[in-house]
Amino acid sequence: MFIYNVTVSIEKSLAEDWLNWMKTTHVPDVLDTGHFIDNKICRVLNVDDEGATFSVQYTFNTMADMEAYQQNHAKRLQEDHAKRYEGKYAAFRTVLEIV
Repeated sequence: MFIYNVTVSIEKSLAEDWLNWMKTTHVPDVLDTGHFIDNKICRVLNVDDEGATFSVQYTFNTMADMEAYQQNHAKRLQEDHAKRYEGKYAAFRTVLEIV
């Protein structure tokens, strides 16, 4: 099994709005693609920056699931996020293998 991890640092003044939007809109949209089996949102602690930092984790079974998500859905969903929070966040993505 694998985890698709998206780490996001969002301006503190937008953190509550962002977290609500993630829980009610974005994460359900990602899960509705059918390529992920579970998700978690974690607050990253002990980060010395000016934003609120979160780790959004999506669990998936095979790399084929991740490839299909990236080819068919990722661009659209990332653009939705970018339009809503343009210039107010920084993000990076990693894929992890559960061992």
